[in-house]
Amino acid sequence: MLEKTAFPIDRIRVPVKRAKTLDAMKVKTLAESMLEEGQLTPIRVRADGENFVLIEGLHRLEALRALGEETVVGYLVHARPH
Repeated sequence: MLEKTAFPIDRIRVPVKRAKTLDAMKVKTLAESMLEEGQLTPIRVRADGENFVLIEGLHRLEALRALGEETVVGYLVHARPH
């Protein structure tokens, strides 16, 4: 079972392909919602050495970054061996 953890936002890398899907209006809307309700849904990341790579939750991550937050709640997912 996955466990919620707080991850430092500055240690999460967003893959270029995923970053291209960023919608600024969606980030703004989420940021406004998070001001009132907090982060409701955790993001998903995988380990990359001492840092992390975003798997899911780009808009949530960017909304928290825009709000000046230093951490984001998420799940650490383990990559499957090929």
